[in-house]
Amino acid sequence: MRVPLSWLREYVDLPATETGRDVQAKLVAVGLEVETVEQIGAGLKGPLVVGQVLTIEELEGFKKPIRFCTVDVGSANGTGEPQEIVCGARNFAVGDKVVVVLPGAVLPGDFAIAARKTYGRTSHGMICSTDELGMGDDGTHGIIVLPPEHEVGTDAIELLELVDEVLDIAVTPDRGYCLSMRGVARETAIAYGLPLRDPALLDVPAPNAFGYPVKIADPIGCDRFTARTVVGLEPEARSPIWLQRRLQKAGMRPISLAVDITNYVMLELGQPLHAYDRTRIDGPIGVRRAQQGEKLTTLDGTVRVLAAEDLVITDDRGPIGLAGVMGGANTEIADVKNGENTTEVVIEAAHFDAISIARTARRHKLSSEASKRFERGVDPQAAAAAAQRTVDLLVLLAGGTAEAGVTEVTAPSAPRTIAMPADHPDRVAGVAYGRETVVRRLQQVGCDVYGQDELLVTVPSWRPDLSEPNDLAEEVIRLEGYENLPSTLPTPPSGRGLTDRQRLHRRFGRALAGAGYVEALNYPFIGDAVLDQLGLDVDDARRRTVKLVNPLSDEEPALRTTLLPGLLGALRRNDGRGSHDLALFETGLVFRPTGDETQTERLTVDRRPTDDEIAGLNAALPRQPRRAAVVLAGAREQAGWWGKGRPADWADSIEAARTIAREAGVELTVRSDQHAPWHPGRCAALFVTVGGEETLVGHAGELHPRVIKELHLPERTCAMEIELDLLEQAVDGALQAPRISTFPVATQDVALIVAQDVPATTVEEALRAGAGQLLESLRLFDVFTGEQIGEGKKSLAYALRFRAPDRTLTVDEATAARDSAVALAAERTGAVLRGA
Repeated sequence: MRVPLSWLREYVDLPATETGRDVQAKLVAVGLEVETVEQIGAGLKGPLVVGQVLTIEELEGFKKPIRFCTVDVGSANGTGEPQEIVCGARNFAVGDKVVVVLPGAVLPGDFAIAARKTYGRTSHGMICSTDELGMGDDGTHGIIVLPPEHEVGTDAIELLELVDEVLDIAVTPDRGYCLSMRGVARETAIAYGLPLRDPALLDVPAPNAFGYPVKIADPIGCDRFTARTVVGLEPEARSPIWLQRRLQKAGMRPISLAVDITNYVMLELGQPLHAYDRTRIDGPIGVRRAQQGEKLTTLDGTVRVLAAEDLVITDDRGPIGLAGVMGGANTEIADVKNGENTTEVVIEAAHFDAISIARTARRHKLSSEASKRFERGVDPQAAAAAAQRTVDLLVLLAGGTAEAGVTEVTAPSAPRTIAMPADHPDRVAGVAYGRETVVRRLQQVGCDVYGQDELLVTVPSWRPDLSEPNDLAEEVIRLEGYENLPSTLPTPPSGRGLTDRQRLHRRFGRALAGAGYVEALNYPFIGDAVLDQLGLDVDDARRRTVKLVNPLSDEEPALRTTLLPGLLGALRRNDGRGSHDLALFETGLVFRPTGDETQTERLTVDRRPTDDEIAGLNAALPRQPRRAAVVLAGAREQAGWWGKGRPADWADSIEAARTIAREAGVELTVRSDQHAPWHPGRCAALFVTVGGEETLVGHAGELHPRVIKELHLPERTCAMEIELDLLEQAVDGALQAPRISTFPVATQDVALIVAQDVPATTVEEALRAGAGQLLESLRLFDVFTGEQIGEGKKSLAYALRFRAPDRTLTVDEATAARDSAVALAAERTGAVLRGA
């Protein structure tokens, strides 16, 4: 809601020194979200005056039409002589009153005006359009042509109200009454402690039997309908400048006098209105639900197919408007520019059901100023006043005559009352406000309050959001100031910190971050398309998904069964935006239904569920293991003076899994495997020991080239995914810190020749088992193939580090341990010591 400060001052006598920033601070303090304060006309400097076009000379020989004009600006130019101005616009004629900016002036945007030679003539100033003055769109896209009654030489800055401040307020759904000057003025008056001049306090004639006939077939959808008729309108009457400027400052475009007045009253009182050309209405106005498949052409020229839930305005021919959203084209006010005239109008001021209007607007993807107000709640008691205000303006500005007939159809209703203990706001806020303060604040927002210790509060008609004692308490608290609430830091009971599981999962994330990975949080939704792109088999367990009833996107209607789609999508986006060296990780839940889930009933919210009901809910949930995944692409080590750098490869993804396993104090076993979406020759299966049994916990390696192509990923993209819950189960007791020996290490290198298909990890396991307790670490540092080794063979070179905790090892002890390791490797894998 855009609120011009000059307009706001009509309803609240703000101090003359108050600026838009001051009002912003006050409104923010009472809970309104004032996003910006726009300084309209900032930097504007005159002379800017009203002029009258005396002559127009068409200049020939240019690519576009150019006119050389003489304009009477009175004594504003200091000489009284006509001002010579070159202008390219063509929507004005000799005798028209226009806005002229003279040399020495400065327009918005720091645009200084000076005499200059152009198109072979000297132009002493400009004839201005609305865009050049920063006024907004007036629909003409040309020069401002003023009404003839304005005198030549009049200051146009004051006439056009070019200098003002506009507060841009983001109105939350529960504060719909602030989508009007009346509502914002009420909040301003409360914030400043000043009286409010309520624009809705008008003398409204009583309904009678002579008004335009209205029939309501759905009193739930429309509980109030007021109709008034004005005749004898002057077709050529234009909206006065003050009315146009207020609409423009509020963000609306002036259209025609009758339409401008309905928009103006809507902005003023918050009640949407609609004006019908009475000559185009056939029979009584009706309100009913649409018939399925009915069609209506709305004011935007779109033919809309209606649903049975839509509320429509009708006449004897059928629908003539989409209630509370947009009127129909067949009864719209005629456009004078097209040679059409409207001299008789019927004003509609109705109150419609908020939910019905919201659903209709979303169903037709048609959000209008009217629908935004109705779906947030409109004051039903303001309909008659809004209709009267519209009639008054039509009589005043368009020379019309109000007919005596007044139609008002209403459904029976009663004021809403709420019982509340007088100290309820005190208990909610933890502050002793006292009964007097509570009553005063509730009365300021428009409530009628009765009672002493137990208050009976009658809620005002413009506050549909107040429905229970907590709502009333919130009103008291916000008006007393959220900043005045005491800040109390709760003291947590001892021993209630993070659980061992939570600490372990946080260590996993820190370990990956320390290894150079960046955390990426993704939506937990996937679709079948990405599972196809990953190349998963039809019977793959990851294809059994949990479908959502109300997904955010129809393309991703299921909960994820793997973390890889989200991470690979993040990697693709970042690579497409120029970040090519990427290492991302994510930890989170996946959802793996087992097929044994049960159906459960929808529980009520008026009580706490029983233990059996909670158990039933848990039984209906799929298995939700927590996993960690990484993806890599580009350089793993950057090139520089320290070296050439190297690209990320499959070994880095395996090392990421080892990093996580080390954090848990678990030994990870790596074996070759074939598992989508990884490359069949560069895929590793990851195992840990859980309960004495070797258990698969994840996979790592380079992605399949076909997957990389389908997902548009960088070449040689690698990934790893591991199940953290299984890692946690593999933890055997408390994590033991390594014991550091003070004795020196003994290093022995060994090169073994094995068959090409023997995994290096199998050889490593045999070496560890054979070396015994003295082996501190084992590292593969070279793999060699060639003619010297023999066809179908490879050489694996390992560095073995031996150390004793209580003594310095002798060469014989280290050699014996090495020989034992080699012997067991030879027995298990057929390894032969190279060079033997």
